[in-house]
Amino acid sequence: MKVPFVSLRKTNELLKTEAMIALEEVYDSGWYILGERLNSFEKAYAKYCDSNYCIGVANGLDALHIALKTLGIGPGDEVIVPSNTYIASALAISFTGAKPVFVEPNEKTFNINPSLIEENITTKTKAILPVHLYGQACEMDSIMNISRQYNLFVVEDNAQAQGAMYANNKTGSMGIMNGTSFYPGKNLGAYGDAGAITTNDIELDNKARSWRNYGSPKKYYNDVLGFNSRLDEIQAALLLIKLNHLDNWTKERQRLAKRYISNLENCLWLKLPEIAEKATHVFHLFVITTDHRDKLQSFLKEKGIDTLIHYPLPPHLQKAYTQLGLKKGDYPIAEKMANECLSLPMYVGLTDNELDYVCDMIKIFGNEIY
Repeated sequence: MKVPFVSLRKTNELLKTEAMIALEEVYDSGWYILGERLNSFEKAYAKYCDSNYCIGVANGLDALHIALKTLGIGPGDEVIVPSNTYIASALAISFTGAKPVFVEPNEKTFNINPSLIEENITTKTKAILPVHLYGQACEMDSIMNISRQYNLFVVEDNAQAQGAMYANNKTGSMGIMNGTSFYPGKNLGAYGDAGAITTNDIELDNKARSWRNYGSPKKYYNDVLGFNSRLDEIQAALLLIKLNHLDNWTKERQRLAKRYISNLENCLWLKLPEIAEKATHVFHLFVITTDHRDKLQSFLKEKGIDTLIHYPLPPHLQKAYTQLGLKKGDYPIAEKMANECLSLPMYVGLTDNELDYVCDMIKIFGNEIY
């Protein structure tokens, strides 16, 4: 049996007729940038996130970068970010001229450990950037309490957790500004690069709209040295269609995750996903950990099963961040996760037979090892 890591075939087939109509409408409209379809999607996505405003941008990295710039973060500032995140979270900070300060995750949830944040706060700290990694909401009560105590901004990275909740609050609604990605493989994915910022503050909304459009609040008048980062009409139209299905797709991901856990719970040599109290998980990824990760991945590949490693090298060890002077051993939990994490196939359209086959092969591997 061949099991891909991800496939968009089922969702694409489901939406094809509606998507082709939407594409034709955009094509015939003659209006492709900052039009009515973007306006409609921004309103719908803001409502979905329980936020007042949404600003569509070109990608998730730009969403975080522009959010931080809008808040005035720049050279000399520090922003706290998890040590095990994808590098884009850190790059957004670096692009402002600020310094990313890494904080280790909770080993059970993979999300930033709130109990380690305070010891990393300095007089230069301006914000906390929690990442709802793999689809699980961070422990936002603690993070928000710390932010209030130290007068810090919170900017959520919601790229992997659209629709997740913490204490009945949607991810992407709790920070002062929040960024998300609609990269095609996301739970709410576009058909190319796309992203968005959410906020409840009308002044920040207006500023971010200016930043994304050459720093121009009014055509040909530029207040700041802004960017060209706009979610186009085609992507907005298609995302609006997909948004109507997102909750049902989330339920399917959660069902598949439950089946994985039921099948693998007796494999004591594996660590399965754990969900924090008050949090929900939308399972953008289903991540297991084992100290036999590389051998398991090779074994599954031989059996026709594709897996991925998220992420094989943490940000502090990337060549791009050598200027921070960090070394191996500085963030041992992030490094351990990089050596042990394995993402199993997870997508809408994964069949029970395929999932069971993946689990059966994992069990066979376990029997051979132990």
